[in-house]
Amino acid sequence: MSDIELIDSHCHLIFENFEKDLEDVVLRFRSNGVKKLVHACCELTEIPKLKKISNQFKEIYYSVGLHPLEAKKWEHGSKSFLKRSAQDDKRVVAIGELGLDFYKEENKTQQIDALIPQMELAHELKLPVIIHCRNAANEMIEICNDLFKKGKCPKGVLHCWTGTPKEMKKFLDLDFYISFSGIVTFPKAYEIHECAKIVPNDKYLIETDAPFLAPVPHRGKRNEPAFVENVANFIADLRSTDLITIAEESSKNAKDLFKFDLLS
Repeated sequence: MSDIELIDSHCHLIFENFEKDLEDVVLRFRSNGVKKLVHACCELTEIPKLKKISNQFKEIYYSVGLHPLEAKKWEHGSKSFLKRSAQDDKRVVAIGELGLDFYKEENKTQQIDALIPQMELAHELKLPVIIHCRNAANEMIEICNDLFKKGKCPKGVLHCWTGTPKEMKKFLDLDFYISFSGIVTFPKAYEIHECAKIVPNDKYLIETDAPFLAPVPHRGKRNEPAFVENVANFIADLRSTDLITIAEESSKNAKDLFKFDLLS
């Protein structure tokens, strides 16, 4: 496996369920060819822990941002705090995870009030965004379209893609990337399978979203970055190609988006 380079473009390793065996988790992803990871941020209080873990393990880069389900925590000073956090550490490669989630919450206005300033900050800092979008594709596309027309839409990725091919095309038209998680391996995820088949070679990423959404054959267990290989293998089958091709394409796309090499 050492000759294969995989990038887990979205994970969460500072959660309690990794505290006891984090070193083992790292050894496993290293032995499975995972060379880089992007640790997504859900709320501002996580940032010191993210900085610490990225200093501890050279493969880990991270984002800073506020998750839509935490939108009630957005305050007057949040944008300036995120700006300082992004500028203070070269291992920050994105703003997020930000977005909209109308599956678990209905505070639409509050979520949008937290989303727009973060999108504007990403454009200002020339950083990509990591977008969480659940049951909110139309609203998210509308916001991105509006920013795009103003020349202020940042680059970015729709993480943990669960949308339709039609929705995917609209985000691709705005020059976003699409990231596939363990959900793509689920037997009944028909529309996601179709998206993974037709997404352009230069516009997709792979991720685990660990500790959530473990791919088949680990479904129901705690997810971890080593399992990104299972996601890559499944997509290889869907696209009638091999693991090496998926690893090379998705890794190149992640590097193009997050610009790791400029930070080394």
